Parts: sequence; C-alpha cells; structure tokens
Amino acid sequence: MNKVGHFEIPADDVERAKKFYKIFGWHIEDVPQMDYVVLRTVAVDENRKPKEVGAINGGMMKRTKEVKHPVIVIEVKSVDQSIQQVVAAGGKQISDKMEIGGMGYYAYVSDTEGNVLGLWETITKK
Repeated sequence: MNKVGHFEIPADDVERAKKFYKIFGWHIEDVPQMDYVVLRTVAVDENRKPKEVGAINGGMMKRTKEVKHPVIVIEVKSVDQSIQQVVAAGGKQISDKMEIGGMGYYAYVSDTEGNVLGLWETITKK
C-alpha cells in the first residue's frame, strides 16, 4: 500500500501565503535554489522524516497552470512504473519525472477526475 507522504500548497503570492500559514504554528523554511518553501507541521528526525507516526509535512510553491489546487503526494517504489499505471488506469502524466536534490524523483499526474497528484520515489542510499 502506498502512503501519502507529503502535501503541496500552490500560491499566487507565496509571501502572503507564508504569513497566512504561520497562524497554525508551522515551521516555514525557504528553499531558494528550488523556488520552494518547506512547511513543517511536526518535528522531523535527522532524515527529515516526521517524528510522529502518521504525520506528514509539506511544501508551498508558486501556482502554475498545471498545479492550481493543493496536491497530495504519494510515496511510490518507482515513479516511472507508477506513471505507467496511472496512464493505464485512465489518468494522465502532467510533468516529466525530475530529480529533487539527490533525495528522490518526483512527477505530477492526474487521476480520472482531473485531480493533480504528486508521485515521490526516494533515492535509496547504498
């Protein structure tokens, strides 16, 4: 079973949105080289994984024409294989697979209802 491991919130005005989400007491951290903002809803361990079982953290980025609404990110064993499964089930591939900072691979897909989902594959260290 693949679990939800992350969420993303697109924003028209990221600075304004950051101020808004501070009301929840979240730790908000800019990642300028990725044009991304990390949103921590719970404390993390040395591997940046939530310390609380079942909890997830997220991120924020500039809204795009492809990603207009909040996205749930599903952890998968293989982004490539999952994209094939999504397409075979009637969904669509929205973005190419991309490597994120040596940590993993990511892609956007949509389900049969047009909802955008993220697929995340962690790069296993050898």
